[in-house]
Amino acid sequence: MEKPLFTPTQIFSLKRKTIEKRMDRYFNDTHDAKQTIQILVALQVRDELAEEDFSFCMMELVRRILMKSKTSRTLRRYYIYFKNYFSSKEWKVVSLRLFAAKSFIKEKIEKVISQFITEPLQGLVGS
Repeated sequence: MEKPLFTPTQIFSLKRKTIEKRMDRYFNDTHDAKQTIQILVALQVRDELAEEDFSFCMMELVRRILMKSKTSRTLRRYYIYFKNYFSSKEWKVVSLRLFAAKSFIKEKIEKVISQFITEPLQGLVGS
């Protein structure tokens, strides 16, 4: 089993600069978006609990991962925690990118449902 990038203690005790340096090197070497995004979520928790400022930690890396990495269940699960890292227009692009199939299916289902709802009513009204 591969050794994790950080222990839980390290996530909550290392300085921001050290964490950013290690994470940047790790992601550039491995392109492991799953572990990287999970650590970034943990750092958001640290930002809320600790006095140190971890707000918008590694913003460029987050943006690169969510806009360019292969979509995965992990990215779809945690992407919502990074909404403030994007403009509203960019956020729509990220959402569509991560949920492309679901968006497509949802649109098709809504279209079919709207046809079934309006067509029977039109037949009753004309009778």
